[in-house]
Amino acid sequence: MSKYQYLKEQVYEANMEIPKEELAIVTFGNVSGVDRAEGVIAIKPSGVPYHRLKIEDIVIVDLDNVLVEGNMRPSSDTKTHTLLYRNFPSVGGVCHTHSTYAVAWAQAIKPIPNLGTTHADHLIPSIPVTEVMSDEMIQRDYEHETGNQILDLFSKQGLSYEEIEMVLVACHGPFTWGVDPAKAVYNSIVLEEIAKMAFLTLQINPNATAIKQSLCDKHYYRKHGKDAYYGQGC
Repeated sequence: MSKYQYLKEQVYEANMEIPKEELAIVTFGNVSGVDRAEGVIAIKPSGVPYHRLKIEDIVIVDLDNVLVEGNMRPSSDTKTHTLLYRNFPSVGGVCHTHSTYAVAWAQAIKPIPNLGTTHADHLIPSIPVTEVMSDEMIQRDYEHETGNQILDLFSKQGLSYEEIEMVLVACHGPFTWGVDPAKAVYNSIVLEEIAKMAFLTLQINPNATAIKQSLCDKHYYRKHGKDAYYGQGC
């Protein structure tokens, strides 16, 4: 049995949530998880349909993208994942999907405005979108530069990756992260629902405005921070 079996199982189960939750079709999308003590990540192999994916197919690479274990090539997005892990030290899982509504906002190059309490339950600001990748970046190491797009956005806008666990990459799609692979997928599910709700809201009322700040703060802080009271606690 692999010394990384626990991590492979965790990442396999997270990846299987993608088709279950209709976040991607055929071979699109991927989830990874990191073992920081070992300095490795586990990630879906490239181009393998979900219905054929097995635990033993999950690939192990180190944080410099060197293959450690596996008989298949890792996801083509691996360099994006590893760059996020190297720069977001509390992240334990990363998820990339091609979910319909989130991709539509990414292709429109529009941040998703905070219009209501479902959005506010998870974050206060709009869900941000990166700039369009330059030709120079595209011609360089594309997947690495995709990660740089995300890092540049968070740096330039002064955003916290621990408070905003989701982003839209312009003309591409969503990336989410969390304390583990399961939470990363959860955030992708939430992002897709928020994207859908925002789209429908603006179809009904193109002049809809952002949620009022007091209501936004109430919903966010009842779930987050030292005074949170939502749920059953520890």
